[in-house]
Amino acid sequence: MRHGKRYNGLVKSFDKLKAYSPLEAIETVLSTANAKFDETIELHVKLGVDGRNADQQVRGVVVLPHGTGKSVKVLVIAKGDKADEAVKAGADYVGAEEIIAKIQGGWLDFDVAITTPDMMGLVGRIARVLGPKGLMPNPKSGTVTMDVKKAIADVKAGKVEYRLDKTNNVHVILGKASFGKEKIQDNYNTVIEALIKAKPAAAKGQYFKNIALSSSMGPGVKVLTTM
Repeated sequence: MRHGKRYNGLVKSFDKLKAYSPLEAIETVLSTANAKFDETIELHVKLGVDGRNADQQVRGVVVLPHGTGKSVKVLVIAKGDKADEAVKAGADYVGAEEIIAKIQGGWLDFDVAITTPDMMGLVGRIARVLGPKGLMPNPKSGTVTMDVKKAIADVKAGKVEYRLDKTNNVHVILGKASFGKEKIQDNYNTVIEALIKAKPAAAKGQYFKNIALSSSMGPGVKVLTTM
């Protein structure tokens, strides 16, 4: 992959082979986040697990203390009192059959979908649409729940989901460059602690294989895996 002069210049501004302490890595990444917009800071972790085995899956949710800096559009699929509760709690979109039909027609203008357990039969109709996009409600992520109000509040406050991809990596947004190093470090520590707690009993050997931080338009910076 070929990069422009700006990117190549950023790569030369630090030692790409060195693994930095978390704070040093954050400071380095923030120094490279000099695009004309407020870049997103991302965490990438390679875990020493085999996601093909059910007993080595790593998946969960965590509420970042300083949020993600992103405005999240929340869809709630519910009826009756729960639909009313969702509206009052600040959901961006609320509906049932009509929303399902809209999604089947190609509409996906939302970031998180929340539903109540009794609606899962209906939501199942669009599983093939939502699943590949990472939008399918799931009890493990707290998006299939009767406590619609809390689910919406958590998402709006900065709840993020982490899960293994096919190459046993986890990717999580830590916030915006404008947050500054202290807030990014707080969010970083929160995610790392969550991943430690989520370590499968079946995982053997080194758990954190590689850790890197990057900004939207910048190069990756390695982070020490020993803490």
